[in-house]
Amino acid sequence: MVELIVRILINAAALLVAIKVLPSNLISFNYGNDWWKLLLVALVFALVNSYIKPIVKALSMPIGLLTLGLIAFVINALMLLLTAFLSGQLKLGFKVGDFPPTLNSDAIIGAVLAALIISVVSALASIALSPRKIL
Repeated sequence: MVELIVRILINAAALLVAIKVLPSNLISFNYGNDWWKLLLVALVFALVNSYIKPIVKALSMPIGLLTLGLIAFVINALMLLLTAFLSGQLKLGFKVGDFPPTLNSDAIIGAVLAALIISVVSALASIALSPRKIL
């Protein structure tokens, strides 16, 4: 349970960094003073990454071998677009480009760049928060 809470907080921080770094036409989140909406979007993102991403990665393994793993960027972007779609259904105010409702070049570019930023921030935060083994 603690691991899930830490993962949600790391996702929330990574999403916030991506929202602040990228222009609002690529990724936007209108949460106002409702910080809990950020935590809900992070929860949706954590659930998507926990349950759907492994299935998609397994199905795309042959393409991953051909592209030497570069398909992982596309998969991460698709997971972010799915998070934006589900967040739109829950009326949380998280959008990637104009998605939802329309999938355009801003949404695709925003999803790829945001997924890259989120991956880097999440990896750094996970490394920083991981327990150290003392020899």
